[in-house]
Amino acid sequence: MAASKSATLEVEPFLHFDAEVLATLPIGESLVRVTFGGPGLREVTTCGPDQRIKIFLPRAGETSPRVPTGPDWYARYRDMPERERPVMRTYTIRSARPGQIDVDFVRHGDTGPASSWAGGAAPGDRAVIWAPNARFTDYAEGSRMGSDYAPPADTTWQLIAGDETALPAIGGIVEGLAEGERALVFLEVPTEADRQQWQTAGDVSVTWLPRNGVHAGGGSALLAAVRAAQLPEGPGYAWLAGESGLVRGLRRHLVGERGVDRKRIYFCGYWRQGKSEDAPHEPVGSED
Repeated sequence: MAASKSATLEVEPFLHFDAEVLATLPIGESLVRVTFGGPGLREVTTCGPDQRIKIFLPRAGETSPRVPTGPDWYARYRDMPERERPVMRTYTIRSARPGQIDVDFVRHGDTGPASSWAGGAAPGDRAVIWAPNARFTDYAEGSRMGSDYAPPADTTWQLIAGDETALPAIGGIVEGLAEGERALVFLEVPTEADRQQWQTAGDVSVTWLPRNGVHAGGGSALLAAVRAAQLPEGPGYAWLAGESGLVRGLRRHLVGERGVDRKRIYFCGYWRQGKSEDAPHEPVGSED
């Protein structure tokens, strides 16, 4: 269990919050939305539509994960014996309300502990969530906490692309667009049933690319669709996330063949083909 003291709430930018499953809801064919609640979650904040958090899940035989807290929590977490260390995964907050947050999990059976947990989650199940602390105010101007969607002020169009692991962030980005903001969205998903409907004031074109049985990770349909797209004139901005090789291929295309300034592209590998769920997200960086 995580413990939060009032003094801690004033100084740490991220905290571990005890959370309880309130409800689950299938989203299309391949995702399940888990609504977490708890008194501590009233102190959770977000810095943008792609807000990343970490979720800790109990090990077999446990009702709640035992998670180190405090500024040095990660070092102590890594020092825990593997048989005692709780499962930790990175996810996106799909939406947040006072005392509640929604997190969309991709369901792919019992191939990993997080997918298995989400597929069987029920009200009353416990987890610990490491998320931004609403009471922490000591930020430099313009700083962000685990949220990277940041179009420059002069942006006239956006390209938003990813696979199903990026669906929660992309849904939040699209719903948050201001009136008339133009965005071209490309999404590779497992099946036709994974299409989603979003309410937005933006000028949005969405291209859904169902794999329909093709194994995840190739990304050829998504890359081909972006290659064939007619991009608008003027300064653009791209947000790319999903399988690591896919997003790097998209970025290379935009920089090398479309002439998009690499500084106007955010890209992140949420997962890597051939790697287990324990493989971490790849850091965002520059490529020549």
